[in-house]
Amino acid sequence: MAYVTIDGNKYEKELIDLAVKHTTGRGEGKISVDEAKDLFKSAKDGQGVTDTEMATLKYIRGAYEFTDAGAKAFDAELAKL
Repeated sequence: MAYVTIDGNKYEKELIDLAVKHTTGRGEGKISVDEAKDLFKSAKDGQGVTDTEMATLKYIRGAYEFTDAGAKAFDAELAKL
């Protein structure tokens, strides 16, 4: 598993890269419901969500823009963890 350090904190590179992919290129530049689900699918790819993955998801929530529906879906999934 690869990591990236942002402002002195360690995050999972795969999740950061996915967030960047979902907010650049075609589209409105915000994370949608399907893209939020995609992030959680990636985070849950192992035996569970690690502390680093959880920190990364929380970082993504604050650092990237979401559609209203995407934010609601993301927050609901985050609350389940």
